[in-house]
Amino acid sequence: MTLYDLVAPGLDERGDPRYRIADIRAADPLGADALLAALPGMNADADVAALTVALRALVPDPDRAAEWSVVDALAAMRDLGILLGSLKRHGIQPVAAVPEVLPVLELLGQRTDMVPRDTVHHYTTWNPLGPRQRMYTGHPMEAHLQEAVRMAFPGLVAALDTCSRLARLEPYDPGFAVALDRTAHHVQSMVDSIDFTVAHVSPEYFALTLRPYFEAIDVAGRDYLGPAAAQVPLWLVDLTLWQCDRSHSAYDEFLADSVQYSLPSWRDFHARHAGGVSAVSKLSAAISWENVDRLPPQLAASAHALGRVLKILKTFRARHIGIARKAYSDDLRLYDEGSGGAPVALLRSILDLTRDNETLVRRATAARPRAAARPGAGAGTPAG
Repeated sequence: MTLYDLVAPGLDERGDPRYRIADIRAADPLGADALLAALPGMNADADVAALTVALRALVPDPDRAAEWSVVDALAAMRDLGILLGSLKRHGIQPVAAVPEVLPVLELLGQRTDMVPRDTVHHYTTWNPLGPRQRMYTGHPMEAHLQEAVRMAFPGLVAALDTCSRLARLEPYDPGFAVALDRTAHHVQSMVDSIDFTVAHVSPEYFALTLRPYFEAIDVAGRDYLGPAAAQVPLWLVDLTLWQCDRSHSAYDEFLADSVQYSLPSWRDFHARHAGGVSAVSKLSAAISWENVDRLPPQLAASAHALGRVLKILKTFRARHIGIARKAYSDDLRLYDEGSGGAPVALLRSILDLTRDNETLVRRATAARPRAAARPGAGAGTPAG
């Protein structure tokens, strides 16, 4: 049993086949178990010929692939994908080397409603455990990094549920603070995940050994990033808390590219909330109407709860930057950008935005001088 299994119960009851984690892990529609067990050795030897033969051997007949369930299609993309990344790591565009894989990648992308290559979900959450685990290197640190992402997945799913409820509420509603408290509980898993990574994965191993396997590949003339941890979209939580109307152009551009790597239901979440009013903006507007020296209890509770969840996000991002700075230092880095396509400078900007919003909320909870009452305004309710 892994840490993921301790926090994941109930996901397979949601109806979406992408949450049938155990079934996807168990599936082996390509009969790839034995071949992929040898993959770390091929990569260690930089055996491009063997990798090419392996990919060609696993490419299924498109007519057969068209009959697969979503579960089998996800498992097939997982197993083809780790060979795609392996070939690219050794300087080979996999689709150019094995052209017959292109229609299959496009078919699997359509069948699963995802991009036509593997994502972080294929590489971590949908990856088998134990002897069947698919890895580029087979190193314990690679297994630890995969486990760190698995740890965060159930909490993020739950956080999106509470954020959806939050978006329908106002700060005076008792449910506003409750939804924020639950969101804070769920996103704590991101901090636990980053702490686990710091403890078990060295920056040197990631930067010099693992990072090259996450490079983009060309599929039908378009580049698709590898299974980067940045595809675990904490930014969907940002969206309803502050990002939808308090963002920055660089962050917006990054998200516009990143959203395609999400699960279909997560892309729907982004589409529903991208044009909304954030929790920070709602709270700021509510507080601006108050003319008493102490906020009404429910509004104060909402402000404190929002401050708590923003502090957790700030903590995660500060620790993430610490890892990124080491992995992309001048002494180690092989690339200027992270595996998710973001430079360290963008991570710094996102941390600053998170901190600015947390500071705004924290200051709003402090006692304020009494102002003259406005016509129609009343303590404890918004004027209007």
